[in-house]
Amino acid sequence: MWRTLALASAFFPGLFILCIRLLRWAAPGWSLKDRILLSGRLVSTVQATMATVSGITVVLSCKNVVHDRHWLAVEYVWVLVPYMTYDIYVMYLCHWHKSQEKGILEKKHSLASVWSFLLQERLMVTHHLFILIVLTPITQHFRGELGDFFVGCIFTAELSTPFVSLGKILMQLKMQDTLLHKVNGILVLVTFFLCRILLFPFMYAAYARQAGIPLYLVPFRIPLHCNIANASLIAPQLYWFRLICRKAARLYGGSPAHRSR
Repeated sequence: MWRTLALASAFFPGLFILCIRLLRWAAPGWSLKDRILLSGRLVSTVQATMATVSGITVVLSCKNVVHDRHWLAVEYVWVLVPYMTYDIYVMYLCHWHKSQEKGILEKKHSLASVWSFLLQERLMVTHHLFILIVLTPITQHFRGELGDFFVGCIFTAELSTPFVSLGKILMQLKMQDTLLHKVNGILVLVTFFLCRILLFPFMYAAYARQAGIPLYLVPFRIPLHCNIANASLIAPQLYWFRLICRKAARLYGGSPAHRSR
């Protein structure tokens, strides 16, 4: 636990700083804001790939979805804790640099700039804090030695993140009108729907099959905190999927001016 926490706490900020320095060499004309934005997206992609691989490994290893164990279901949570903490701070940095570019002159780390960040990114910050404060104790303590399969399923939700990050990178590089951006948009829709929306019915169906009960009885057979955690996780995913669908409608049916928004 402690070694994993320490390594992850050094790895993600270190990779972020390394990306910024490499971009300063590779793209000297870029502003610090642009380097921070791209570096954050690259680190996000690395973490999402790690989480997805860990999740698939756990899911494929657990034939009994309730009782089978895999060490990654426990250990990777201790990777997510430093990452979520790091990511909140990087989101703040991105927000502050964007505000400076817009002429909003707030001192970095001031109460006003932090409050502005929390208001603008309240859903994402709440999502991250929910994982840190609620899901971490559930996965590491309250579930006991049960349900590694379902923890692995939650990890695979990150499969859509590399495509989301690539879309933002392409827009940052002014490549939003390319074929690559359109193909990537389809991949975002498909992976987000499969791994962040259908994932939850899939988990309930897997439990129903294991327990030999109808699907509709599953919410009444599993612990209440599991239902609450799942509902809390899927709610923002439905909201974000709605935003993705609206953006896709502009991308595939709107004018170039609308696509860049």
